[in-house]
Amino acid sequence: MHNPVMTLPIVFTKMHGAGNDFVVLDGRAGLADHVLQPTTLQRLADRRFGVGADQILVVESSPDPRADFVYRIFNADGQEVEQCGNGARCFARYVIDHQLAPGPSIRVLTKAGLITPTVEPSGDVTVDMGRPDLRAQSLPFLVQGLATEVVGGQSRYALEPPGSTQIWFAPVSMGNPHLVTWVSDLDQAAVAAIGSWLQSHERLPQRVNVGFGQVLSRNSLRLRVFERGAGETLACGTGACAAVVSGVAQGLLQADESIEVQTRGGLLHIRWPGTPTEAVSMTGPAVTVFTGEIHL
Repeated sequence: MHNPVMTLPIVFTKMHGAGNDFVVLDGRAGLADHVLQPTTLQRLADRRFGVGADQILVVESSPDPRADFVYRIFNADGQEVEQCGNGARCFARYVIDHQLAPGPSIRVLTKAGLITPTVEPSGDVTVDMGRPDLRAQSLPFLVQGLATEVVGGQSRYALEPPGSTQIWFAPVSMGNPHLVTWVSDLDQAAVAAIGSWLQSHERLPQRVNVGFGQVLSRNSLRLRVFERGAGETLACGTGACAAVVSGVAQGLLQADESIEVQTRGGLLHIRWPGTPTEAVSMTGPAVTVFTGEIHL
């Protein structure tokens, strides 16, 4: 008779930021070797056989005196990535709600650098997301030979997805890679088709998050994002930052004012002064859904 191998349960907290959902793991005392393997992470993220999430977030102690914690992010496909803005807000709420830090501000080290989330009295969280990089090579995006135009203070590049006309994409790195394109009708945008196509494009060797924005006014926009390793999500924090940076740089949005970003999962508020030497600020919700444990 076959005896199944039993493993220790994985204790987790399920959270979301504007519908972008996460499984949060406390790794300060270390995690069993199998937990951070891609197959385990894929099962945790699976919405039928696991907990279900766009990303898995891991809290670790920091060896660097500049930071209180290390923040690690794994996409639903099990691959580790550099940054996640909605996740950063949930990370901050998690460590403060669990009294792991006095708050309201914490210093967090990511693969993309140091960030400082602050839990506001309202319960929302504000994150200094660092400085954007609008250079194509920061993604990297191999643009040699592409049609190029400069709009305002940003270069954008033409690609032609299968079955589509030429589309202009603007590169923005928020510590992770983004391409932003502007559309007149967001509901009709081919988010899944174009987003999937760009994941295997030879000009994007690290893959890319693809943002589709529709400007509503100088202070508001609608946004949908296809995230690498996760597909289209209800919200994307770094995607919202990248869209606002692109909109401000191209003169579509107002610099140094709070820009309302309407995602399918809720509202985010982004502010960028308008020069690459200055940081992007993001404010939005971070909510605990439930806690539990699971055997995989």
